[in-house]
Amino acid sequence: MRKYSVFAVAREALRAHKGWEKQWTSPEPRAEYDVIIIGGGGHGLGAAYYLAKEHGITNVAVLEKGWLGGGNTGRNTTIIRSNYLYEESMHIYEHSMKLWENLSQDLNYNVMYSPRGVMMLSHNVHDQQSFKRHIHANRLYGIDNEWLTPEQAKAYCPPLDISATARYAINGAALQRRGGTARHDAVAWGYARAASDRGVHIIQNCEVTGIRRGPDGRVTGVETNRGYIGAKKIGVSAAGHSTVVMNMADVRVPLQSSPLQALVSEPLKPIFPCVVMSNTVHAYISQSDKGELVIGAGTDQYNSYSQTGGLQIITHTLDAICELFPMFRRVKMMRQWGGIVDNTPDRSAIQSKTPVPGLYVNCGWGTGGFKATPGSANLFAHLIARDEPHKFNAGLTLDRFRTGRLIDEAAAAAVAH
Repeated sequence: MRKYSVFAVAREALRAHKGWEKQWTSPEPRAEYDVIIIGGGGHGLGAAYYLAKEHGITNVAVLEKGWLGGGNTGRNTTIIRSNYLYEESMHIYEHSMKLWENLSQDLNYNVMYSPRGVMMLSHNVHDQQSFKRHIHANRLYGIDNEWLTPEQAKAYCPPLDISATARYAINGAALQRRGGTARHDAVAWGYARAASDRGVHIIQNCEVTGIRRGPDGRVTGVETNRGYIGAKKIGVSAAGHSTVVMNMADVRVPLQSSPLQALVSEPLKPIFPCVVMSNTVHAYISQSDKGELVIGAGTDQYNSYSQTGGLQIITHTLDAICELFPMFRRVKMMRQWGGIVDNTPDRSAIQSKTPVPGLYVNCGWGTGGFKATPGSANLFAHLIARDEPHKFNAGLTLDRFRTGRLIDEAAAAAVAH
């Protein structure tokens, strides 16, 4: 792989940028691989990269039914934070945050990680008590999180309306300064490029139609629209379609799939310095590097594989944004879309071995999948390579829904997750 640097850019500029090579190769599938990852999003590509980098397993294929990053990876609102309440969540999201901080250098690819701060607004006494509980729990664990008065929140984010007559009056905010955003496409492309350089096969437009098992029940490979491909181990990282893939191996997972919507505005000059979230009002907003306001809505009330979602969800979110930030009322919205998120009953992820030997699943991230990308990928690779969980993801098992040891982030998490 050719190393990207300012010198490489200068050198290519002298020859009209005609010397750049493809970022990753697109080979024909082999007859068999040591590991097949189903799902070419950030989690799947990242797992393949860490299998090669940290565990020396390079005979790996990533199978994607469409184009790389064309699912939830390319449809999310790019927020990164680790200020969760429960220890199991703090483990994995803080692990992820630390990987985010050096990911561009690690991949030699600019993922545009921007630690601009994530502010969570408090509108009532319940919010205030809940956020302060989060702050104390985070600090005990060593994670940065702090309480701001309304005036301090306004100083950090000037567009906020903190007047006492505001429809959603603000009585404070929790701020994680290390939180921020990254460019979702670049994360997928960076992992794909780095994994391909280490020998991983990235196979696009290759839809898995079945999982084949041997007489002992162990997986032996997958049926695809490009023929049968053998595998000693299979990792499923297919987000909202995880249930569909797992059903091919007769494994039921406790997931509900539903559309999660987002939208962007016309480009504006830099005006919004951080990420702002509001649990009570149910809206969150940031500004991208291109100047667009990126606004996230909530999940639809119904289960669906539609990538559109209900219009009333978007309308409710925009109402809330206009109340919180009156200056945005004249901004035009450019486009909206939906992604299929997979939610578990306790709103925490599943990263676990399954009853089928050689089959591993990474799912249930709901609306918190992007921020977990490097950490989840790193720990999923550990699980596949060693056939045992890392201490950070040991609690994310399928068994917890049978034993009752839940990680109930549903009430503790911000906005939808």
